[in-house]
Amino acid sequence: MNRILVIRGGAIGDFILTLPALKALRHAYSRAHVEILGYKHIAVLAENRFYAQAVRSIEHGPLASFFAKNSELPAELANYFASFDLIISYLYDPDGVFEMNLSRCGADNLIHGPGKIDHREHAARQLSRPLQTLGLCVDDLSAKLYPSAEDRDAANAFLGHCARPIVAFHPGSGGKKKNWPLENWIDLGNRLLASEDFRGSIVVIFGEADADQVARLQSIWRDATVRFAKNLPLPHLAAVLEQTIFIGQDSGISHLAAAVGANCVLLFGPTDPAVWAPANENVRVLQAPKGEMSRLKFKTVCDALKL
Repeated sequence: MNRILVIRGGAIGDFILTLPALKALRHAYSRAHVEILGYKHIAVLAENRFYAQAVRSIEHGPLASFFAKNSELPAELANYFASFDLIISYLYDPDGVFEMNLSRCGADNLIHGPGKIDHREHAARQLSRPLQTLGLCVDDLSAKLYPSAEDRDAANAFLGHCARPIVAFHPGSGGKKKNWPLENWIDLGNRLLASEDFRGSIVVIFGEADADQVARLQSIWRDATVRFAKNLPLPHLAAVLEQTIFIGQDSGISHLAAAVGANCVLLFGPTDPAVWAPANENVRVLQAPKGEMSRLKFKTVCDALKL
C-alpha cells in the first residue's frame, strides 16, 4: 500500500474524533504516503504532524462534479483519485453517487466510514470500525495531536510572559443549549482573579460565533492577566492549549484541548458524553442534571477545578 487518501469533512470535533482511526492506519502502513481531503483549516492539524504528508481542500470547486450523476469528471481530479491504492471516505453519500464517480476514475479500493454518528457507542469507535476491513482493530479511542516546533513558537509568542498556571476558558459551542450561562463564566473568572492562591493567567478562546459573549468578557476583564485568543490558526491554538488547564463545553475546541494533553474539565448538557466526549484520560466530564446547562451548579464546577 503506497498511497492512501482519507476523505473527511465535518467540523473540528468530527475531525479529531477520527484521529484514533488515522493513527491505526498510520501505524499499519508507516511507509505509505497519506493524504487527507477535508476542510484545510482543520485538516492542517494532521499535515506533517504524524498523520499525513499532505492535505487538500474539499472545497475545491471542480469536486462538485463528483456529486452529480453522469457528470463530466475533470481529468486532473480523476487522475488524482486513481493514483491512490486505498481511499477511505467519511462523506455522507446515501445514493452512492460519489462512490460511483470514483469507480469511473478507476479508484475501486474504497472503504466507507459512517457519514453520520448514531447513539449506540462512542463516536471514535464508530469512525474506527471500517478499518476492520483491513484487519485493523482500534482499542485506544483517545485522540492525540502533535504540535510542531513552529506551532509552539507561535503559541509562546502569543502567551508572552503569561504567569503560570494558565487556565483556558472556552465559553462557546455549536449551540446555545450546550452553553453554561455566561454569568457563571464571569463569576468563575472573577473568583480566580480575586484568589490569593491563584497567581496565574486566564486565556479566553473564541471565534466569530462567540463574539457577542466575549465582548462582554473583554469589557469586564481588562486585567493584564486575561488574554483573548481570537481565531488563532488551529495548530497554533493547539500549542497554546497544551500549556493550560482547560474548561469548556461540548465543542470542537474541547476536543482540541483534550487531544494535546491539557487537563480538561468539560461541561456537558443535552448531548451524551458517552458518545461525544473525548475519551482521553486527561478529561473530566461534568454532566448537567436533566441535560440542562443552567442546572449545572457553579460550586460543582469550582470543586472540579479545585477552586
